[in-house]
Amino acid sequence: MMIDSVSDQQFDALLDYLKTSRGFDFSGYKRLGLMRRVLKRMLTQNITEFTEYTDYLEVHPTEFAALFNTILINVTAFFRDPETWEYLEKQILPQLILHAGNEGTVRIWSAGCASGQEAYTLAIIMCEQLGEVEFLRRVKIYATDIDEEALQEARQAIYSASDVAKLPADYLARYFVQNGSRFAIRTEVRRAVIFGRHDLMQDAPISHMDLLVCRNTLMYLNSDTQAHILRRFHFGLKNSGYLFLGKAEMLVCHSTLFTQVDIRHRVFSKVSRSDFKNRLSIMTQPEFTEQQHYPGDRALLFHLAFESIVKAYLVVNQDGQLALANEQARTMLGILPSDIARPFHDLEISYRPVELRSLIDKARDEDHSVTQHRLPRMVGEELQYFDVEVSPLKLAGVYTGCSIVFENSSKFHRLYDDLGSAHEALEATNEELQSTNEELETTNEELQSTNEEIETTNEELHSANEELETISQELQSLMTEANDTNTFLQTILGSIHSAIIVLDRSAHVLVWNPRAEELWGMRSEEVQGEPFNSLDIGFPVHALDEIFRQGLQVDECIQKNVKAVNRRGRAIDCDVRISSLRSNEHPNGFVILIDENAS
Repeated sequence: MMIDSVSDQQFDALLDYLKTSRGFDFSGYKRLGLMRRVLKRMLTQNITEFTEYTDYLEVHPTEFAALFNTILINVTAFFRDPETWEYLEKQILPQLILHAGNEGTVRIWSAGCASGQEAYTLAIIMCEQLGEVEFLRRVKIYATDIDEEALQEARQAIYSASDVAKLPADYLARYFVQNGSRFAIRTEVRRAVIFGRHDLMQDAPISHMDLLVCRNTLMYLNSDTQAHILRRFHFGLKNSGYLFLGKAEMLVCHSTLFTQVDIRHRVFSKVSRSDFKNRLSIMTQPEFTEQQHYPGDRALLFHLAFESIVKAYLVVNQDGQLALANEQARTMLGILPSDIARPFHDLEISYRPVELRSLIDKARDEDHSVTQHRLPRMVGEELQYFDVEVSPLKLAGVYTGCSIVFENSSKFHRLYDDLGSAHEALEATNEELQSTNEELETTNEELQSTNEEIETTNEELHSANEELETISQELQSLMTEANDTNTFLQTILGSIHSAIIVLDRSAHVLVWNPRAEELWGMRSEEVQGEPFNSLDIGFPVHALDEIFRQGLQVDECIQKNVKAVNRRGRAIDCDVRISSLRSNEHPNGFVILIDENAS
């Protein structure tokens, strides 16, 4: 479906209908991701127009539940990302318990808890920390979500064998009761978790929290909504409280609210306010707009940079100080946390790999972005190439600083000559991919959700129905068939005595069968995805460059006799046959068969 201005207006009308008829306000969600998930649900009903789907909802009210299940991606698991939970258990929870004292209560909020695994994970590790008696007496865990169906499932606390498969055996024995193929959280532990419906965008936050866990929820929301929710989180946390986010969430432009404790595990501490008035002002603070102007306000620079650039970047304020450097920039360019607020001209990056100070002046004076491509820079012992873009940041027509965007273009530099006319298209594609990185994170969560729906049975759901069970079984059958087909293909490749090498259109290795491993001494995993002409083997790989450049017709086969050296260092004669890899009757790569001539 092509999204034009008319479709865009129809989509707005659909969102308004959902809000007025069911009370779900999706205006704070990232628009493209939200639209894609609605379209996904529409296609299951063979509907292509938003207006038609609005009419369908009016006639079929049961469709709302299916639509909301598609939009509200409930991807969760017990101890998801185990290293992160281990860090929380060993480093953060002891501090919460110590701060609460021997008799104090520890209050925890799991926001966006989905079907409850995250909340029960918190209960388990707190029980491990305090012992069951003290846990039941001193710990309060609040688990909230906007999806009432997911909350019903969480309250039941009954999970399938696949849900608990990765739990340690001792945890499974102590905290679960098995009933056939299903596992239920013990009653005592289940009662320690309080579940309730809560809309992060509209409802007031739960207050006086020691720990607030909200993992992989904010990434579905736009930046304004994230800022609104984070202010509420700030209000809900105690001054000594911690915020625990998902791996895709960084808080790069909210340093006035939270400061990082461990960026790898996405744990942040609250920046405390001195009195209730200041805490309340955070709740009521309006969003930044282009009409407001606070010169030199670092938080505003954070907001503007984050809104205008989605790649790794630096921000220099109007006083010439480094105001912001994201994690990728620190890793790539060697920026240290102590460099923040230093004069930019004192840093090596200001003049290497390019004189950025002059570019900053030019961008400011000419009031437009300045770009330089393929700038060489030594990173350790490796020569890398970067594209740099310097853009002025203005508010209400007043210059407030500039953003400096770095992109590692080493790979494109190395391929530039070979790609020729295709280089410009690939560069544009790369820029688009970079700009939609966060959207891809969302897509990854959707794929995880789909995969878990296939792997888990409908026994986990509150209202299991026969139709969904049939669909799940069909999908499982298709997956088994695909696995069998893949195993059969691998068996065939391993049974053929010829060395078989399959390349894509750019002559990168896709398939490398066992005979090729035996003949040239390199394993499949070593060459997978590598350019064929870069392989250091006894076969003269550059002898085929001309064929790769010219390409092959669908039914064309080229035969050559090539002298080579096998992995044992013995000179051999090889018969080489090169055919096209077909995709929809079009050449889409190369198939190379190599046979060693008998002596």
